Amino acid sequence: MIVVTGTAGFIGSVIVGKLNEAGIENLVVVDDFSRLEKENNFIHKKFELKIQREDFFKWFDKNPEKVEFVIHLGARTDTTEFDQRVFDVLNLEYSKQIWRRCSEYKIPLIYASSAATYGGGEFGYDDNHEIVKKLQPLNPYGRSKNDFDKWALVQGVQPPFWAGLKFFNVYGPNEYHKGRMASVILHAFKQINETEKVKLFKSHKPEFKDGEQLRDFVYVKDVAEVILFLMNHRPESGLYNLGTGKARTFLDLVKATFFALEKNPDIEFIDTPIDIRDKYQYFTEANMNKLNKVGYKKEFTSLEAGVGDYVRNYLAGGKYY
Repeated sequence: MIVVTGTAGFIGSVIVGKLNEAGIENLVVVDDFSRLEKENNFIHKKFELKIQREDFFKWFDKNPEKVEFVIHLGARTDTTEFDQRVFDVLNLEYSKQIWRRCSEYKIPLIYASSAATYGGGEFGYDDNHEIVKKLQPLNPYGRSKNDFDKWALVQGVQPPFWAGLKFFNVYGPNEYHKGRMASVILHAFKQINETEKVKLFKSHKPEFKDGEQLRDFVYVKDVAEVILFLMNHRPESGLYNLGTGKARTFLDLVKATFFALEKNPDIEFIDTPIDIRDKYQYFTEANMNKLNKVGYKKEFTSLEAGVGDYVRNYLAGGKYY
């Protein structure tokens, strides 16, 4: 059986959907299933067993011989949460418990890291292990992810294969529940329908024009394809960037959303909220050489194609993947 944590969430539910499409239904899905607003993410998925997050380790210790692979995506992902203790429990300690069990029971592991570990990009966006201990994330979420990466890299006992995936700006279906933390596309879609215009953050750095802050936006379906590749091929263990390798502006993103809705762009710029202004990344771009070198050759979905698919086939009808 394949374990997927974070099944009720955005990326986790899409991974389960992709596994189902590949004919894989022998799944153990793990999450906090009490949040009813996330139920539509997984209610139509096919799996064998559903386990509450707090009960998972008890089950795992009784049934290690049943587990073939663990995909650990469950985490607190709110970059505006500043209580470090929340991240210590849910992101750091919970992940350590999974790592220790996968190491002891000799089960391969893929887990979610984040491009938030790169902070302001002072050391670039290369997924080499040497810079991990130098990185200075801008918020407790990023620190929790980097703290686990640092911990994993010095462990003498490891799973037989492991990959920590540094997700860049992932967007796509099944993020309705994310509120403020949903992608700009979802917020733009709602604003266009309500007001015919979109509000974007002004730049507070002179080297960037308003709306020309750059991010590496990656479609969630591509993320799922990479995870399936790593599961099947199990190359060298380690940290891997997961973006497209091509940074695009928020203006590009919003214009693509207007285009998908067949509307002319109307964009207003507002001040970046004070609580995130000094922690805001102005540029991210994944160096994808490592993943390419281990054999992943599939083309990533262009921003325009990904936004078009997301808006027309999911958001426009309130549909789920």
